[in-house]
Amino acid sequence: MNAEHNFVAINYIDCSVDYKPRFEELFASRAHAIDRMPGFKNMQVLKPKDGESSYLIISFWESEEQFKAWTGSSEFLEGHKRGFADLAKAKAEGKEAPMKSSFKTYNVLSR
Repeated sequence: MNAEHNFVAINYIDCSVDYKPRFEELFASRAHAIDRMPGFKNMQVLKPKDGESSYLIISFWESEEQFKAWTGSSEFLEGHKRGFADLAKAKAEGKEAPMKSSFKTYNVLSR
């Protein structure tokens, strides 16, 4: 198999309706910290259509190990610090989190 990108991580992010503009702003002005990570190839951000709730953040990697290195890196914290701050603020105010995230990972079967 071509080592171009053999591993894909998809982050499903559900946002409250009033948080969606903020979420899109965060991505529009992102730090690009992931771009510096070894093994990172590409990322796509998919916006939900009307009636759907989940944004999909799809990242393409050379290997699962390189993806895992990203999730434990200072670049990961840099790339997510504004979103993490929004979550901490909501918690401190006793409010429900404005977004929820869940990862699923895949090996590329074919291209």
